Amino acid sequence: MATHRLVSRNVPSPLLKDEALHRRAIDLHRAHQGKIEISLRAPLETRDDLSLAYSPGVAAACRAIEADPKELRNLSIAGRAIAVVTDGSAVLGLGRIGPAAAMPVMEGKAALFRRFAGLDAWPICLHAESSDEIVDAVRAIAPGFAGINLEDIAAPECFEVEDRLQDLGIPVMHDDQHGTAIVLLAALMGAAKLAGKELGDLRVVIAGAGAAGTAIAKLLRCVSFSSEVCQPVQEVILCDSKGAIHRDRKGLIKEKRDLLAFTNLRHREGTVHEVLEGADVFIGVSQGGLLDADDVRRMAPHPILFPMANPTPEIDPDVALAAGAIVVGTGRSDYPNQVNNVLAFPGVFRGAIDAGATSITQEMKLAAAKALAEFVGEPTPSRVLPGPFEEGVAEAVAAAVRDAWERHPG
Repeated sequence: MATHRLVSRNVPSPLLKDEALHRRAIDLHRAHQGKIEISLRAPLETRDDLSLAYSPGVAAACRAIEADPKELRNLSIAGRAIAVVTDGSAVLGLGRIGPAAAMPVMEGKAALFRRFAGLDAWPICLHAESSDEIVDAVRAIAPGFAGINLEDIAAPECFEVEDRLQDLGIPVMHDDQHGTAIVLLAALMGAAKLAGKELGDLRVVIAGAGAAGTAIAKLLRCVSFSSEVCQPVQEVILCDSKGAIHRDRKGLIKEKRDLLAFTNLRHREGTVHEVLEGADVFIGVSQGGLLDADDVRRMAPHPILFPMANPTPEIDPDVALAAGAIVVGTGRSDYPNQVNNVLAFPGVFRGAIDAGATSITQEMKLAAAKALAEFVGEPTPSRVLPGPFEEGVAEAVAAAVRDAWERHPG
């Protein structure tokens, strides 16, 4: 069967009028000149305070670190600081806007680390033209940080950058990949329970084969897990702008060929609309207005849909529910079941740092997803995930991640 380009069947107008929100956002950023600042943890009010915090007393801390580099984490902010690093090549739904325009997003991410995990984070926006330049820059600044959060770096460079930085001795995670995958898996656990289906029986179609889609597919298929630890879904078919990724497609780049080791094992061909027939789950990390009600009806009974394109989902949630979906989750905060990375990354880094972890393992990601699902308790169609401001969410994730490292250190 020939492959075809994805066709956007219904492109709804934005679900909310965002102009007023955008004006308010500009006013906020202008009034505060950003969202974060440095505050003092140690007193600096007297001459004695100055002599302890700076010269001459600070020399004692420097000598202690020189004698034992591990003391860096105990005697400085490097023990709790996160670098939020981007090259501005794939920012939110804005695309390749560059490092300067990406700054408000990275600063916002730093604010979320502080608000939800008590970690200090700094936005690091790089003028970088290659993976080598990003890797070299991160290696150069790594001594001053307890963890590296890679953000909004385009695929396939993001895969290479993350992989090459795993030897830093501190946790490194590309959140667009793994944060999204963790929260999505948590939501799917609750949704499958509502649908009366086991994870191992689910047939999943993912629209979007970039960083998020790839990481979701790997986690759902339990890539790099033992069968005792993780239950893979039955099937994942990844679709890009040309349709299903399958073994007979011409011109696949290496990263997409590698996906076939664990996806589309039945070698199905066709558009996303065609391969959705009989599927239990649709996951969208692609483009707004991709699906319509007929696509939902073509799926298995009690279908589950996570159309997460922003600001316009792949299908209007109300249309999906009216067509028979049992659970719908989006990337938007104005609909139930928001698949929001803030549910994952603060707790993941908090737990990893508290555990003294040198990396973020697959087991830690799975533990985070299970912790989020368990936090909900009994799921309902409008609640398969906790809200980001619910007390204890980040703490629950952090505890699960810490325990996972202690059971299976990387």
